Amino acid sequence: MSELINNRDHRIATLKEIILHLHRGEAPEQVKARLAHLVGQVDATEIAAMEQSLMADGMSPQEVKSMCDLHAEVLQDAVAQPEARELPAGHPVDTFRQENRALESAIGTTRERVAALEAVADQAYPTAERLAVLEAFNALMDVDKHYQRKEHLVFSVLERHGNTGPSKVMWAKDDEVRDFLKGAIEVLREESLGGAELKLLVPTVLRPALAALESMLYKEETILLPMCLGLFTEEEWGEIWQDSPRYGWCLVEPAAGYAPPEPAFPKDTLQLPAASAVAFPSGSLSFQQLIGIFSSLPVDITFVDAEDRVAFFSEGPDRVFARSRTILGREVKHCHPPKSVDVVERILEDFKTGRQSVAEFWIQMHGKFVHIRYFAVRDEAGAYLGTLEVTQDLTRLRALEGDRRLLQYDEA
Repeated sequence: MSELINNRDHRIATLKEIILHLHRGEAPEQVKARLAHLVGQVDATEIAAMEQSLMADGMSPQEVKSMCDLHAEVLQDAVAQPEARELPAGHPVDTFRQENRALESAIGTTRERVAALEAVADQAYPTAERLAVLEAFNALMDVDKHYQRKEHLVFSVLERHGNTGPSKVMWAKDDEVRDFLKGAIEVLREESLGGAELKLLVPTVLRPALAALESMLYKEETILLPMCLGLFTEEEWGEIWQDSPRYGWCLVEPAAGYAPPEPAFPKDTLQLPAASAVAFPSGSLSFQQLIGIFSSLPVDITFVDAEDRVAFFSEGPDRVFARSRTILGREVKHCHPPKSVDVVERILEDFKTGRQSVAEFWIQMHGKFVHIRYFAVRDEAGAYLGTLEVTQDLTRLRALEGDRRLLQYDEA
């Protein structure tokens, strides 16, 4: 029958039906056999299209995520390896791959240290071995920078090409890896850890965390990156390269050599003459002054229009949450982790219907106290225009006491 399945739509439909057998409880070995017989080889874009089709039919991203590792297992032998494409050193994909090689090496080191810890688990408190494993897991948390570039840059461009499924599922899996690593670090910090607790920790926390991270490396290398190379334009890779430093690098720095193409319309080109004034009821400001004001605000602002798309964000020097220009025009629900989307959609719905006009949150993050507020923006007649997000690091302000009545400049 495989000779009849000779076009992409048929392969995707057949692949989807086979994968559904997994969700119905069929053994992976049986699904693998059926897959080999009916489909042969599929490429990364077809796997992404299959998962997106599952969600279009009503399957939740959470269910797809829960089966994602099984999907990868049964598809491992069926994925067609793309032709090797030579990329210049420093190209965004080259950087992702070099980071993956560094992560593989770090995972190997961590496994060795976990084995050494397990070997002395009968000791009361094997401090040196525990701290060595803790150090290794702390190094692995650098993957957060890798994931942020993927989630905010690569996924933004992927969605332009109509692919929202991979971003929902893979972002959820990224968060799962983060939670595994954070859980391992938290428990390894316990100074009283020893004996039976250590023996239990290795198979239930430490090794699953490493396996989850390693599994994501495989998904990136065999599905995500080949798919993006087939879809993205060179200009889009240039956008990703331009905004990548906002998020940082994982374990290794990018190599030199990649030169992005010149954009057709440079992003820094002013759309109004610098001296042109924008008139407000309470005064006027030149376009250059507006840029300067937004860049000087002690808060970060992001505006989402009435169609729920990111329309603007300020670019101050000390943003709490990094923003890249690739998110402009992106649906705001895709800018958040899947576990937060329900809250985002509820806020937008409450603002649009007029039930609410303000929502606020505060969180402790990396030693900072961060205050996040959302405001419904309406015109004079009360019609909804969009939502304004205002984020501020209040750590210093919350520590103020007494008075300051004399001029005193703080260090920058």
